[in-house]
Amino acid sequence: MELDHILKIIDKVSESGVTSFYYEEGNLKLSVKKKEKQVVAAAPVQMAALPAETVSVPLAAPAAPSQEAALPAGNMVESPLVGTFYSAPNPDSAAFVKVGDSVKKGQVLGIIEAMKLMNEVESEYDGVVKAILVENEQMVEYGQPLFIIG
Repeated sequence: MELDHILKIIDKVSESGVTSFYYEEGNLKLSVKKKEKQVVAAAPVQMAALPAETVSVPLAAPAAPSQEAALPAGNMVESPLVGTFYSAPNPDSAAFVKVGDSVKKGQVLGIIEAMKLMNEVESEYDGVVKAILVENEQMVEYGQPLFIIG
């Protein structure tokens, strides 16, 4: 893997909500980790073309917590696992829910793909969708807030 590919991976991890990423192929080992204020990516590379070294690159900090203060009151629906969030069953379909929709307990709100398996995210509450906190095709982490139901 060339350095520009490693930098692209670092950029993608930086843009996503992922806080830790590890990749290993042959002699190549790549580990990228984010911290709250100080974020460091370490990429020990052991290939014939490149000498073994550690690369430290500062990444962009996660979204500011001030966004949380502006959230409407209600019950939080959190991600049950790590994966890619989808707001609709397929790209040509409408989203499962929109802000302002009434939902019942057990109703599907979205899908999280993990290891090529599609997992439905169901509402744990009856109420109205007050906020959708993730975008379609966004990487989500376990316990990350996805929806607010009021």
